[in-house]
Amino acid sequence: MNKPTALPVNPQGTPLKGVRGQMLSFKDDPFLRAEQECYDYYTDGLIVMQDGHILDVGDYDQTIKNYPQLKDIDVYKDAIIMPGFIDCHVHYVQSPMIGSFGDTLLNWLNQYTFPTESKFKDKAFADEVAHEFFKQLLEQGTTTANVFATTFETSVDAFFEESERYDTRMISGKVLQDRNLPDSLKDSSAEESILLAEKLLKKWHHRGRQLYAIIPRFAPTSTPEQLRLAGELYQRYIDQGVYMHTHLDEVQSEIDWVTQLFPDQPNYTEVYRHFGLVDKRSIMAHCCIVREEEWQTLHQCDCGVAHCPSSNLFLGDGEFKYWEAKEQSRPVRVGMGTDVGGGTNFSIPRQLNEAYKVAMLHMRNLDAVKSFYLATRGGAEALHLENTIGSLAPGYEADLAVVDLKPSEFAAWRMKFTGDIFEKLFVIMTLGLNTINMATYVAGRKVYDRNRAKKYMYAADIDAAQQPHAPQESTTDPKTSQK
Repeated sequence: MNKPTALPVNPQGTPLKGVRGQMLSFKDDPFLRAEQECYDYYTDGLIVMQDGHILDVGDYDQTIKNYPQLKDIDVYKDAIIMPGFIDCHVHYVQSPMIGSFGDTLLNWLNQYTFPTESKFKDKAFADEVAHEFFKQLLEQGTTTANVFATTFETSVDAFFEESERYDTRMISGKVLQDRNLPDSLKDSSAEESILLAEKLLKKWHHRGRQLYAIIPRFAPTSTPEQLRLAGELYQRYIDQGVYMHTHLDEVQSEIDWVTQLFPDQPNYTEVYRHFGLVDKRSIMAHCCIVREEEWQTLHQCDCGVAHCPSSNLFLGDGEFKYWEAKEQSRPVRVGMGTDVGGGTNFSIPRQLNEAYKVAMLHMRNLDAVKSFYLATRGGAEALHLENTIGSLAPGYEADLAVVDLKPSEFAAWRMKFTGDIFEKLFVIMTLGLNTINMATYVAGRKVYDRNRAKKYMYAADIDAAQQPHAPQESTTDPKTSQK
C-alpha cells in the first residue's frame, strides 16, 4: 500500500483532531480496474484532521508517531470509518411526501409532488423541511448531496442556510419550469426565471462549501425558450464550477412525451444537448432507458449519472443497467441517488441493497467493493469532486461516516459468520437496517453522534463548545436537540 504524502500542520490552525478505527477508502473505479487496486483498507487506522481537511491517513502505530501534539482522538470499535456518503440526486422539497402511493410517475407528480412543492413559497415551511432533511441525511452518514429545490427563491435560501449551519458541501438551485404543471409552481416567464436563477447563483455559489446547479425539472416542463436561456446561463458559468441537474430517460411514457414535444431531436439526450445543457458538470438522474448513442454522448461530454434504484422500483419506472453505463470502451461517471420522495428512504447503503437486486434481475451482480465505491468516490466522480471529497487522503475535505458493523443484536450475531470487511459490508447493506451509522463528521466536526445527548450539532455550536470555559452543549437553536 502506498501511503499518500501527509500535509504539514498549520501552527495557527485549529487543534488537531484524530479518528481511529478500521478504515476503507477508494482511489479508483473497480468497474474498470482490478478491485484490489482500487481501495485502501486499514485494520487499525488513524485520520488526522485540521481546519476541515485531512492532513494524514495511515496505520495507527506508524502515523501517531508523527503527531505528538495530537491528544483528541475518537476511537471506534466494531465499526468502519469511510468517506461520507454522497447522494447524487434527491428532492429535499419532497421529504414531506415520502412514501406516498404512486401508480405511475406522471400521476404521482400531479397527485402528490406538485401540491407539496407549492407550499415552499412559505419560507417558514421551507425552513422546517430543510431542517428535518439535513437531520435525516446526517443520521444516515450522507455529507454531500445534489439536491432539487423547487420554483421559489425561498426553497433555495432555506436549503443553503441550513447547509451553512452544518458547513456541509451541498449542491442545489432553483428549479426552472414554465409549462405543463400547475400555475402555483409555474415560472411567470422564461426570462424572469433565468434572472432569478442567476441571482441565486451569484448569492450562493462558492459561498463557503455551497455549490449551485441550474435545474430544468425535465424537458417537458420547460419551454424551448427556457431551455435555451438555461443552456446559455450554464455555459456562462460552467468554468466556475456551476452544475446542470435534471432528469433523463426515467420511464417510457416520459420519453414518448419528449418525442412529441421535440420531434426534431433524435433522442432525449439530444434535446438537452441542443440547448447547451449537456456538458462536463451535467448530472442526469435515472437513465433507465438509454440508447447506445445517448451513452456515447454522456461519455463524450463527461456527464455524471445518478442511479436511483428505490424510486425506480417504487414507481415502476425502469431498471438502471450499470453494465451499460460502465462499458469499458466509453464509461460514464456513476453515483447513487436516493431520489426522495420517489425514493423510499434517505440511506445510501439501503439504496445499494436495491441496486444489487436490480442487477440480479438482469443476471448481473453488484458486490460490496463496487457498491461502496458508488456510495463514496463514485458519487464524487459523478459530481466532478473526486479531488475534494469521496476519499480518505491528505488534502481532502474531512467528511466521514462511521458505519456500525453490529447495528442490531442479530447483526452482531450474524457477523460471527463473516470473513473480510467486504463480506461484513455486504451483510450490513443487505440487511437494510436504518441504524448503521454511528457518527458523521463534516469538515472535521462531529455534527451527528447517535450516542450524544444532542445528536445533531451545528458547526458554530461545536466550535463554541470547544472554546475554553464554554459549556459542552450550546442551546443557540433548540431545534437541534435530540428527537
